[in-house]
Amino acid sequence: MTGLSIAIVGAGIGGLTAALALGAAGHRVTLIERRTGFSEVGAGLQLSPNASRVLLDLGLGAALRRAANEPPRVVVRDLASGRRIGGIALGRTVRERHGAPYYVIHRADLQMLLLDAVRGRTDIRMVLGRDVIGMHEGADGVSLTLKSVDGSKSETIEADLVVAADGVRSSLRRHLDDRPMVSHRQAAWRALIPREAAPFEFQGPETGLWLGKHRHVVHYPIAGEQRLNVVAIVPEREGDEDWGRIGDPAVLRDHFPDASPSLTRLLSVPDAWAVWSLVDRPAARPVARGRFALLGDAAHPVLPFLAQGAALAIEDAAVLSRSLTVQDTVPGALRDYSDARKERIRRVQRAARSNGRSYHAGRCVGFVRDAVIRHLGPEGMSQRYAWLYGWTPDGAR
Repeated sequence: MTGLSIAIVGAGIGGLTAALALGAAGHRVTLIERRTGFSEVGAGLQLSPNASRVLLDLGLGAALRRAANEPPRVVVRDLASGRRIGGIALGRTVRERHGAPYYVIHRADLQMLLLDAVRGRTDIRMVLGRDVIGMHEGADGVSLTLKSVDGSKSETIEADLVVAADGVRSSLRRHLDDRPMVSHRQAAWRALIPREAAPFEFQGPETGLWLGKHRHVVHYPIAGEQRLNVVAIVPEREGDEDWGRIGDPAVLRDHFPDASPSLTRLLSVPDAWAVWSLVDRPAARPVARGRFALLGDAAHPVLPFLAQGAALAIEDAAVLSRSLTVQDTVPGALRDYSDARKERIRRVQRAARSNGRSYHAGRCVGFVRDAVIRHLGPEGMSQRYAWLYGWTPDGAR
């Protein structure tokens, strides 16, 4: 099918990628966003080959090469002693094995290059500063009722199908699945610092991963290697609905009384941290039906222990576009999309949860984990993720 009218709710990474993929496939897209501007909150994110190849196929290769970094490896260390446990080969190893790079990038930079590409297309219309306050699905289409965020006016949009890409706190997900989010009783503390402000041993091009009981830290350079992205995952008693709240540096440091001296120095550098409570939720059952589809975190929040949140949303966009191309009806295409994503989503969610348990293991399980990492070596550890990084839209099933 071509020439459909498609409304996408949410202009985050997933919504923007979906707009580009669907526009390139010959559809007319209306992209609806409640924000009136795009000063993206967040820090760095990782684009493994399963995601970067989709963006390359959309013609974003040159923009990505300018904005992203390609770390040569992950170095895994013990959080308390600083001892090197092992590593994971990235860089050339991943590029040659999977045919696409493993990038790290500032979220705002990725948002901006996607937004620039969207603005360059005449088949994508952007509607900013609007909330969706109602949706009615009929046999031949869907009506969305929009209201301006200041309450001054409302309008109705008609579309052949609607895609909800409005994030983990999606207001539209209830149309398919109303199971509540569950607090994971952990929080991600994120900070960006000038690279030269970091201790010397943290100024290299690689990604660092520090593992400890109930906690871990990851860091990597972004923004042309001018800034260091630092993320610390720590326990918290209860989740907080305030998305991206400000954290007290002293509170974070209290979580790391036993950290190695070098890691302690790194965690002492940021004077401001943004904090996200981690939430979990099973994938919607199904992720699409009739003329309505969920995409990204709206469909399947994934814990950050596999760095696949943005990547899964980008995968969703590619598979949705493909399903609409190979099927003859909208309900048939969305059924195909849902079926194609089901097992993949569940596997990634399970793997992320498993990684979280492994990262935060105590002494006995941690000893076994470390032995496996050393035994496999960097190449073997990279190969462990071949099922994840080697995914392609054409092999989506």
